[in-house]
Amino acid sequence: MKNSTFITSIAIALTVFLSFQLNAQDFKGLDKSPMDAASYPSSYKESSKLVKITYSRPQLNDREVYDLAKENQVWRTGANEAAEITFYTDTKLGETNIKAGTYSFFVIPEASEWTAIISTDLNVWGSYTYNEDNDVARLTIPVTEAEESLEAFSIAFDKGDNGIEMHLGWGTVRVAVPFSM
Repeated sequence: MKNSTFITSIAIALTVFLSFQLNAQDFKGLDKSPMDAASYPSSYKESSKLVKITYSRPQLNDREVYDLAKENQVWRTGANEAAEITFYTDTKLGETNIKAGTYSFFVIPEASEWTAIISTDLNVWGSYTYNEDNDVARLTIPVTEAEESLEAFSIAFDKGDNGIEMHLGWGTVRVAVPFSM
């Protein structure tokens, strides 16, 4: 009887051990450019959003903005996957109508202006496969400089003159992308 109880105990312990080993997950550490989202209205109390963007937040780490977001080249607007923007209502960028839906958001940075691009491409990593034929809208926006420097690339929404503005900030570079709704 003692041998039977001992063998049963060993079998149970082995089963529990193997169960933990089979179900153990290998979780990665924090991404160096963590994913974030910004929306408008920005209050968590307001569930009826007009727009939301999901993007990754690269850090400068003693580098310059234009070392990472190359001038005159399409940039994914962040790190890792291209930023994805969802409009919950029909919208306009400049004079171009944009139907409600989800799109990729790219930019072409330059020292004095950035070109904002709404594209039908989705689930793309970086901007390596960017295809201008899939552009829905483009608008060139002037760059302004801020006194405060932002270490992490950041996006925030605010009420604008004719709708909302999506503010892009990194280092002392600031760009306000206007959307009419």
